[in-house]
Amino acid sequence: MTLPTHAEIIVIGGGIIGCSTAYHLARDHKADVVLLEQGTLTSGSTWHAAGLVGQLRSSASITRVLKYSVDLYKDLEIQTGLATGWKMTGCLRLATNRDRWTEFRRLATTAKSFGMDMHLLTPKEVTAMWPLMEVGDLVGASFLPTDGQASPSDITQSLARGARMHGARIVENVRVTGFEMEDGSIRRVRTTLGDIACEKVVNCAGQWARQVGAMAGCNVPLQPVKHQYIITEKVPGLAGDAPTVRDPDRRTYFKEEVGGLVMGGYEPNPQPWTTGDVPDDWAYRLFDDDFDHFEQHMEQAIARVPALERVGVRQMINGSESFTPDGNFILGAAPECSNMFVGAGFNAFGIASGGGAGWVLAQWVVDGEAPLDLWAVDIRRFSGMHRDRQWVLDRTLEAYGKHYAIAFPHEEYQSGRPRIVSPLYERLKARGAVFGSKLGWERPNWFAPEGEAPRDIYSMGRQNWFAAVGEEHRHVREAVGLFDQSSFAKYEMTGPDALKALDWICANDVGKPAGRLTYTQLLNSRGGIEADLTVARLSDTTFYIVTGTGFRTHDLGWIADHLPEGLDVTLRDVTEDFGTLSLMGPRARDVLAAATDADVDNAAFPFAHVREIVIAGHVVRALRVTYVGELGWELHMPISAVGDVFDTLMTAGAPSGIRPVGYRALESLRLEKGYRAWGADITPNDTPFDAGLGWAVKLRKNTDFLGRRALEAVRGEPRRKAFAGFTVDDPDIVLVGRETILRNGEPVGYLTSGGYGYTLGRNIGYGYVRRVDGLDGDFLRGGDYELVVAMERTPAKIHFEPLYDPSGARVRG
Repeated sequence: MTLPTHAEIIVIGGGIIGCSTAYHLARDHKADVVLLEQGTLTSGSTWHAAGLVGQLRSSASITRVLKYSVDLYKDLEIQTGLATGWKMTGCLRLATNRDRWTEFRRLATTAKSFGMDMHLLTPKEVTAMWPLMEVGDLVGASFLPTDGQASPSDITQSLARGARMHGARIVENVRVTGFEMEDGSIRRVRTTLGDIACEKVVNCAGQWARQVGAMAGCNVPLQPVKHQYIITEKVPGLAGDAPTVRDPDRRTYFKEEVGGLVMGGYEPNPQPWTTGDVPDDWAYRLFDDDFDHFEQHMEQAIARVPALERVGVRQMINGSESFTPDGNFILGAAPECSNMFVGAGFNAFGIASGGGAGWVLAQWVVDGEAPLDLWAVDIRRFSGMHRDRQWVLDRTLEAYGKHYAIAFPHEEYQSGRPRIVSPLYERLKARGAVFGSKLGWERPNWFAPEGEAPRDIYSMGRQNWFAAVGEEHRHVREAVGLFDQSSFAKYEMTGPDALKALDWICANDVGKPAGRLTYTQLLNSRGGIEADLTVARLSDTTFYIVTGTGFRTHDLGWIADHLPEGLDVTLRDVTEDFGTLSLMGPRARDVLAAATDADVDNAAFPFAHVREIVIAGHVVRALRVTYVGELGWELHMPISAVGDVFDTLMTAGAPSGIRPVGYRALESLRLEKGYRAWGADITPNDTPFDAGLGWAVKLRKNTDFLGRRALEAVRGEPRRKAFAGFTVDDPDIVLVGRETILRNGEPVGYLTSGGYGYTLGRNIGYGYVRRVDGLDGDFLRGGDYELVVAMERTPAKIHFEPLYDPSGARVRG
């Protein structure tokens, strides 16, 4: 096929992701699509994928994406006439210890929360389903009947035919060699067959996606890793409909194929390929067999399925797969280029994800915003540090090695640390700080008491920091604590049109006089919450914007992408320019008054105001705001001044009992106060009305803003979901989120976050109660509630007001 001179959308890559994206662009959106493949379809890594299809993830939206894949694969042959090899065999997951069994019980609860039926089985029931399996070491197993397996190449060819049927053009044996750029956008794609003009580019180039992105200045943090599996000769007695098996404690997986077994695994000592460029001529290529490295999987597999010892190996596949630093795939709009979208890094889950990823990515490309809450896989979860190839390699190998590890709550990665530290790192370390890492920043999670080792000990129950965090929590409630929050993402917007720009982007009214600050959400066109942050007005033309550490790239990109054209504004990321110390607690004013000559009395410095004050000779932006539900200030100062200001506050605060406090206490404090966490409690799937945040939306003001029309369309309509708090008295329960909410015994939603409230002495969870027919106060208050925690029911009380200080008197005092 000759290359056309123009296409609306160019998809680069003819693996399952590229073909699925082209198929959905053509079928759902009637888009003018050209797909370019440097070899032939499937010739990258799709052709040697193992083809297991699992659906359950910890995110409801990502689970929905994977469920869509299954639904698509069931029907694709009918649509295109090409078989996909889809078999809904179900999937068994094996547990050999109590922590794993608790994990599976939690997973089964999550599955039910997401509308899926995962069964918990005894070893005897496992034997009935898989007679060849040795089950003597099993505690039990989970079984998801709707999981299955498919032929990667067949699915891809079927998707490609479907794409062609709907008008997409597919050109093979053409390599992209570069882009013609103009004002940060791709105008033409350069190829070995000539140039092609376009409006948008979708980078689905698999293990070449990093290189393709780099041609446009975009970072796609991928690391190719060698992933091996074997295909055996026929195994006597193996049923053709045997479920796929994941044996995580032995780090292996199995699926039936033509009477034999496909068996592979995720070893703790993975073998990376190159940190340089993947060769262009790697079509249908494999590495040499490496039975020495694979032996660890073979030993475990034979122990599980003894019949394997008497069966020959028909073939070993040792291929390269693209993995990411956090084990989640990559979708979305590249922040460095206004018209490149990315679908890559599927961590050997490309077949399971392919159908759904192509569906949401196509929608994203057409609309310019994600159709669901896809934050877990959004490319904007990364930052500039992810350009460091060695760091990406180290972290990716750690993530690969943990692929089948027990997912303990709050577990931290260890590789590539410390990466970014605040000036207080050594001071806090000397005080027993146990650090966590967020987007590269080392942040104190908790402080070990004297005589206790400063380290996390993970478990599925209460962890070793529980009591220490309780003491920190109480100290903030009763006295005063100091949080190092220098990792906050911080931006400045300046210029004559800064207010006009923010008025359009922000849902709340930021047009207050200089010296005021505003909590606001940023909404998408559906009225969903894309971000929540604070905007402090420093002058008529200068605004200081503060958001969460992990949202740095995302929120900056959202603001930049939605600046109205023609406005005279400048947006700058000043994260590293400023450090942040949060002084919180009922004695915070005493400490601040002793550290500065400025008047910090309530009348002179009310809540939701910002002032420049001087501490230790340094000018500090003091923001009267809180995330813990107590009197407090965020103090923003030049990063070089953080040490001086910290020392001054600690000295001034000694009579008040000041002490450093970590992020785990911050989390328990915000849970008691009912503050929402973006990415958990509030997401692009939720409107401010859903979340009980309608008070922060300027609908009464005659000003247009992004998302206004969507909110006006649903204002006055019956609500189908409502945010609520829940408490559980049983002290042995551990809430972590995704527990099912039951009303009068029927499921009505699930928790979005959970933890412990030390002031209340109870477990706290938040989530949305849902009802298709609409919700009102009578329905919400008129039921008996329970939570399902690890498949066990426990009574719960529902709450609609903040659990702690509902009037807000302590915050404003």
